Amino acid sequence: MGLAEDYITRDATALADLVRHRQVSPAELVEAAIARLEQVEPKLAGMAERTLEQAFRAAREPLADGPFAGVPFLLKDNMHVAAGIPYHNGSRIWRGWVPPRDSEMVRRFKAAGLIILGSTKVPELSLTPVTEPRHFGRANNPWALDRTTGGSSGGSSAHVAARSVPMAHATDGGGSIRIPASCCGLFGLKPTRGRTPNGPYVGEGWHGAAIGHAVTRSVRDSARLLDAITGPDLGAPYGLAPPARSFAEAAAGPPGRLRIAFSSLAPNGAPVDPECRTAVENAAKLCGELGHHVEEAVPGVPEDYFSWFLIAFLAAVSQEFAFAEEMTGTRPRRSDVEESTWLCRELGRGFSAAELSVTLERLHRATRQIARFFETYDLLLTPTLARPPVRHGELHPRGLEAALQVLAARLGVGRYLRYGSLLQQAADRAFRFMPFSPIWNITGQPAASLPLHWTADGLPVGVQVVAHFGQEESFFSFATQIEQACPWSHRLPTAIADIG
Repeated sequence: MGLAEDYITRDATALADLVRHRQVSPAELVEAAIARLEQVEPKLAGMAERTLEQAFRAAREPLADGPFAGVPFLLKDNMHVAAGIPYHNGSRIWRGWVPPRDSEMVRRFKAAGLIILGSTKVPELSLTPVTEPRHFGRANNPWALDRTTGGSSGGSSAHVAARSVPMAHATDGGGSIRIPASCCGLFGLKPTRGRTPNGPYVGEGWHGAAIGHAVTRSVRDSARLLDAITGPDLGAPYGLAPPARSFAEAAAGPPGRLRIAFSSLAPNGAPVDPECRTAVENAAKLCGELGHHVEEAVPGVPEDYFSWFLIAFLAAVSQEFAFAEEMTGTRPRRSDVEESTWLCRELGRGFSAAELSVTLERLHRATRQIARFFETYDLLLTPTLARPPVRHGELHPRGLEAALQVLAARLGVGRYLRYGSLLQQAADRAFRFMPFSPIWNITGQPAASLPLHWTADGLPVGVQVVAHFGQEESFFSFATQIEQACPWSHRLPTAIADIG
């Protein structure tokens, strides 16, 4: 087996073992990664910035003695930044800003020995569950090029699925790790709030909802990487007790008999595609066959929960504009962004401090209610999404709604509101696609998408698994057991199957 084939079939742990045993050099791995990236990128269009020469130089220098020494890696163009790589977050409002120093997360990636090849595309300001930024161009799904990669970690997920890199950085403020993991057939874990660092450029992402980690092809890669980056950074607003044992050790051990609830009912009443229901039902059946106690159950969610989430989201969008202006020294213009993004900013600016405070309090009260469910159950299984990957453009504003959004962005939000809440309609369309993920950003619990189902026409469908707050250890044990019972890493995306 040649290195090129070795590279696309092995996970990050196995590639690091090759380097450790001197069977391959970091430079050879980087060369294989670049060759693969250049093969698939014309079809995927998932890259924001390339730093290939810097990667070659890093591969030839002494590497950090970390668990992934010499392994190629991609950085999502959101939240966590690398010195010298221009930052965009899918938008022109960040133009001209080049971070002078690594964020703490990136410093830890490098300390683990990872070699960064560049940054990957996101939707504008990482706001949507599809990666289709107007000014930077959409990213394509390697399973079907006319389908979404999901968002916002769409570029990262496309390239991991296409085997450009074995794993890549991802972030999640409402499902942005899990959604693209489902769309691209990957394992994607959103860790517990506070488990990984956000500083120094981000104090508290999206009111505590946003957290970073990665999308991977194997459970053990996710566990080992989380070991390498875990722990709060200096001045972090949240404290979290370290695990009793490493996540890698937990992933290698048996989970014991767990109490598992499952449900395919969307908490906002959205219709759920039969493929997504089948994915969960089959996963629940598998859990029963593995000896776990399984029953159908779901926590109660307040009727207005998604409206509260939307208020917090809009306020965070307004915050993003303010900090982009602060960091770049340039005031954003309406022409810099998509109409819906500008409208989100204007609506976010319209909330009073009291309205935002009351909304956050309501969300945190709901968390107390939801947490009681996990006194009875160890895990909850749901679909990751209510539909398989949608076609490009399906979630864009349409017809009169789109026209009025343009009008509102130009004339001001006050006139817009006279036409009724059309932005709410657009948000409802997004929430009908992704009703299962945002809740766990607010509760802060670990949640992941497992690639356990494929449709008859070859589209991946993820199953979401939610665990107790701070309980990644038991989660990794369970996920490894499922991965061994229903392996997925051998699958090669069909739309690029002709590329090696």
